Amino acid sequence: YPSGNLAIIVTQEGNQRICTVLEDEPRTTKLRALFQSDGRSTCYYPNGDEWINMNIQGGQYLDQAGSRVRRWMWPNTSPGPHVPLSPIFISLNRHVGVRILAQDKIIISFLAMGRQAKFNTGTKVQVGTAGQLPAPAQLGEDELLLLAFRVRILQLFDRMRGCINFPSSEQWNKMQLPSYILTQAAKILELCAATDISNELHSSIRAIVNA
Repeated sequence: YPSGNLAIIVTQEGNQRICTVLEDEPRTTKLRALFQSDGRSTCYYPNGDEWINMNIQGGQYLDQAGSRVRRWMWPNTSPGPHVPLSPIFISLNRHVGVRILAQDKIIISFLAMGRQAKFNTGTKVQVGTAGQLPAPAQLGEDELLLLAFRVRILQLFDRMRGCINFPSSEQWNKMQLPSYILTQAAKILELCAATDISNELHSSIRAIVNA
């Protein structure tokens, strides 16, 4: 961002590519969007509530009250008729926008100081030979909480190292968390979105990793 805060991170883990959009805040771990090359993606409102959620079957758009505004299915991913996608455009903030045109055309646009960059984070998921899509891994509530607390501990240890290495709070307050911690936080939130857990637990886990 023009402020110097990190805006977009693209990481690679094996065959998986993850694109993370952060809020324009110092020392932030607040996620605004997460896009994965396996077809799973989530966008969040400024308060952290889920805005858009997509997977290999389709997606849904929620309002700020949590009610579903629209739902769609990607073509060729399920038998029978499907609900088509009407193009969607949202502004995550004044610099970052997301345009959803198709499963393989999900465009992130970044505009600042008269210059623009675009990233296509869409992907075409192939249906298996048996015509079945792979099911996402399911974790229990206790496992998700443990993962969230693990990330929080890593965040605290990183802040402690910053305090030791840079005694001046003016310096270490501006330091960004390492990308591997941000990636782990993003993956936990994605697992929560793909798992059947209560809204209360989802909110608690989001508060832990975004603290």
